[in-house]
Amino acid sequence: MNFEIEGTLHKVFDLESKTASFQTREFVITTEGTYPQFVKFQAVQDRTGIVEGLKEGDKIKVFFDIRGREWQGKYFTNLNAWKIEKVNKAVSAPDDNQGFPPTNFEPFNEPANGNFNDYGDLPF
Repeated sequence: MNFEIEGTLHKVFDLESKTASFQTREFVITTEGTYPQFVKFQAVQDRTGIVEGLKEGDKIKVFFDIRGREWQGKYFTNLNAWKIEKVNKAVSAPDDNQGFPPTNFEPFNEPANGNFNDYGDLPF
C-alpha cells in the first residue's frame, strides 16, 4: 500500500551503511495540526538521495510504504520513503465575498427600445 503525508522537514540523519551492499538514511518530519507529530522515515538503497537538496524547515510531501517484519520474536515497523516532493503553499487573495457570488454583475434594466426578451423558453 502507498501512503503520503505532508509536513515540515525537521531533521536529516547521515547515510548509514549497514553492510557492504545495504545503506539507509533516516529523516524526520513534523506534521501540522493541533497535536503535531514527529514522524521518522527510512530511505534505502538508491532512494537514500531523495532528501538531497532539501533543508530543515522545508515543507514536503512524503510518499511511503509501511514495512513490518519479525526478528527473533521482536516486531519492527518501518515507514519506507520512496519519493519526496517539495510543497509550495500558494498564497491566495482573501475572499471578500465569503461564499457569495461576485458583485460585479450589471443590474437588469429594461431596454430603452421596448424590445424585451423574457427568455420564456428556459426550463427554470
